[in-house]
Amino acid sequence: MTMQSLSPATQRFLAQSPLKLLIDGQWAPAASGQTYKSISPSDGTVIAELALAGTEDVDRAVAAARRAFEAGWGAMLPAQREALLRRLAGLLAEHADELAELESIDNGKPIRTTRAIDSRVASGLVYHFAGWPSKIHGVTPSVNVPNHFVYTRREPLGVAALIIPWNYPLIHSMQKVAPALACGNAVILKPAQVASLAMVRIGELFVEAGFPPGVFSVLTGKGSVIGQALAEHPGVSKLQVTGSTAVGRGVIKASAGNLKRLALELGSKAPNIIFADADLSKAIPKSFHAGFGHSGQSCVAGARLYVQSSIYEEVVAAMVDLATRARVGHALDDATELGPIVDETQMNTILDYIKSGVEQGATVRCGGHRLTGDAYGSGTYVAPTIFTGARDDMVISCEEIFGPVLPIYSFETEEEVIARANNTEYGLAAGVWTRDVSRAHRLGAAIKAGVVWVNTYDMFDGTAPFGGFKGSGYGRDNGEEVIEAYTEVKSVWIGL
Repeated sequence: MTMQSLSPATQRFLAQSPLKLLIDGQWAPAASGQTYKSISPSDGTVIAELALAGTEDVDRAVAAARRAFEAGWGAMLPAQREALLRRLAGLLAEHADELAELESIDNGKPIRTTRAIDSRVASGLVYHFAGWPSKIHGVTPSVNVPNHFVYTRREPLGVAALIIPWNYPLIHSMQKVAPALACGNAVILKPAQVASLAMVRIGELFVEAGFPPGVFSVLTGKGSVIGQALAEHPGVSKLQVTGSTAVGRGVIKASAGNLKRLALELGSKAPNIIFADADLSKAIPKSFHAGFGHSGQSCVAGARLYVQSSIYEEVVAAMVDLATRARVGHALDDATELGPIVDETQMNTILDYIKSGVEQGATVRCGGHRLTGDAYGSGTYVAPTIFTGARDDMVISCEEIFGPVLPIYSFETEEEVIARANNTEYGLAAGVWTRDVSRAHRLGAAIKAGVVWVNTYDMFDGTAPFGGFKGSGYGRDNGEEVIEAYTEVKSVWIGL
């Protein structure tokens, strides 16, 4: 596959390289003039150059966002905000294939996935939240004070800075940006340095849709610089971050000086549990996808697979078979099921985890190595890897690997597996496979995670809240909860 395989629209966009920053409705280079290269993980080629934003650019973007908010964006009629968001959703749908290509060449996710899911879900999220501006309302509490009438107002916060990861940029961005704008906030989007292309293109669609200057900005570059500056900036009212638990701790420290609102979706080590009474014709392929979808580079990856002892060997054999037959290859190849690892740094981290598993005594049942040769060229590919014989206290059992590595454990009883599933610092997601309705509800209540999927996995919708427990952070995306998170509540007392 080559860049010539891309659509003419995508090639025209990339021909604008070096790509600029969107600040105050205008495209501008970084104040420093510096750029950086976007490298394709599929083959190691340079895709484009992007502006490397610094603290001066953050100051410019925050000032523009604050001006836009105070100039009337937050007070714009709800129907006007709805119309703009619907126009944007239509443009996202119109350019869905182009956005899918940009995401796939940038982060290595197979094109069959970005076309069928990511780009379509992104536009769907904007359509969903476009309906909210006219539905945001207060209440009239019945206060215990005579001759007083009280009502509440929900008002926008001001400037919301949103920091997203590289694994699902289209979905992560729109499930944050759309509700923030629906509530009347101005938004500054900081995409991951290694996967910013689709976000810059979306910035162009915002301009085309007619959003006022400053309402939406895009800053590309290093998270350690831009994220730190946004967290510290007194002009930012809300910071919403999806990233590692270590990143979350750093954001909390950086924001302490101005007490801005935070929402953090952080690390995960999700348990996925298959009971002996499960429908294995569904549980096995879905659990394979849970563990290896996007080459395991997923916030909610089912990274610890627990299988009841009576079916353990059957499930392991089936999972190994799926792993050895999975088509690993270039992200733009329609036949590819599992793409490359996002970059060489992450690939080496994954290989180090595999090495630690072997050194601590776990058994590699398949994979365990980098894929090389003519078929993979300079791409960053790791073979789907399955471990058995791993203890719960091993590094591969405790730490988030964020790659195609899956330990499979045996368990005996429901009580045992609940305790083991919860024995982690994380609590983002979990899966349960059983035909027992009572057990399904017991596990749904007992597992400490922000979402528990029963007889399904990796399902999301704009109407259902999503976020973490424990070390996986706090705050929510989606649902009515995210509308509450992007607004302040004011009580108004009227003496009668």
